[in-house]
Amino acid sequence: MSVKDAYKKKAEAELELAQARLTEFKAKVKSFTADTQVTYAEQLDHLEKAVDNTRHKLKELGEAGEEVGEKLKLSLESTLHVLSASIHRMTDKFKN
Repeated sequence: MSVKDAYKKKAEAELELAQARLTEFKAKVKSFTADTQVTYAEQLDHLEKAVDNTRHKLKELGEAGEEVGEKLKLSLESTLHVLSASIHRMTDKFKN
């Protein structure tokens, strides 16, 4: 497996998890009162943007040649970190 394929697989797995969690969070928020829904709207929006950014980086990775540049690797890792942090923040909010 090439380095590009490994990065792509990792990002796809994390993206799939994030999309599932986003769907789960949206379903939970729908059962809340209107005021509480407003409170969570910003966090859900942030998570949705992180998912979109990851999807965009995956597209860039797919369009890149086999020799994935260090800049693209770092960019993808940064995007995955933001995505993971967003999921953890939302998970913590729902625990409280």
